[in-house]
Amino acid sequence: MSIDWQPSASLSRLKERADFLRDIRHFFAKREIMEVDTPLLCFGVATDPGLQAFAVNVSAQKPSFRYLQTSPEYAMKRLVAAGSGPIYYLGKAFRAEEVGRKHNPEFTMLEWYRPAWDHLALIAEVDELMQELLGTLPAQVVTYADLFLHYFNIQPHLAELSQLQAAAIAKQWVAATDLPELDKDGWLDLLMSHGIEPYLGQERPLVVTDYPASQASLAKTRMIEQTVPFQVAERFEFYFKGIELANGYHELCCAKEQAARFEEDLTKRKAFGLAELPIDHYLLAALQEGFPPCAGVALGVDRLLMLKVNEKDIAKVLPFAWAGA
Repeated sequence: MSIDWQPSASLSRLKERADFLRDIRHFFAKREIMEVDTPLLCFGVATDPGLQAFAVNVSAQKPSFRYLQTSPEYAMKRLVAAGSGPIYYLGKAFRAEEVGRKHNPEFTMLEWYRPAWDHLALIAEVDELMQELLGTLPAQVVTYADLFLHYFNIQPHLAELSQLQAAAIAKQWVAATDLPELDKDGWLDLLMSHGIEPYLGQERPLVVTDYPASQASLAKTRMIEQTVPFQVAERFEFYFKGIELANGYHELCCAKEQAARFEEDLTKRKAFGLAELPIDHYLLAALQEGFPPCAGVALGVDRLLMLKVNEKDIAKVLPFAWAGA
């Protein structure tokens, strides 16, 4: 039997990849932002129910698990708490998810943190990076609510579950007689992924801000004062050509609030039948000691390169994609 041992990307494409990584490092070097390495195998891992991590048994004597990191976020925040100043990471991350044209379980992530910045200042810097690497026009910024009002005439922060279900049924994405068991965020995600995301950032990058507070994860929240007030998360996502490229936060600094969110994540994971994961107590200790006001963002480098070289399949920009790794 013949085995296909060849790289999944052409050698010319791999040269473009090397140049691309060099250009990213040059962007941060110009701004005097320090590159850091963080552990790939850690005791704690992201508890977000939407992220699944690879568990690795690190002991030959008895089961003892560590987790391949879905992001360098926790370790980087410990560095920021220790006084590192602005830092960035360019390296591997891992997510146990389906393989597809835009997904490879092992991928390259760019993540950086800016002490004393908020998410709005960081949006501007992400936009600068996009313009420098891809030659894009300046990004457009819209709120999460703006998008739902435009595409579905729904105010997502105040909508009832029945409104979200009705919108999905009207588009024939689900059957009225066989509704999936989703909570409100699940229905919002369904509408977002099916009816909004594919159209975002077609001409220029588009930044979505002010997500529902229930989707804050590790971001701060703030109150929107109106007739019926509601909270939003100070986080953003960056889209171009219908592809999500980056996810950023005005970072939560409160250890008590973060611990409560971790516990809420674990409750949801149990309800969804997902694996229970250990909370990263090192991160909580760092937050407790004193974490400065800060903004951070994570960006998928392979997807960004796909856009630059006009590839439709992530395998074509990787030395060895999942099937041949």
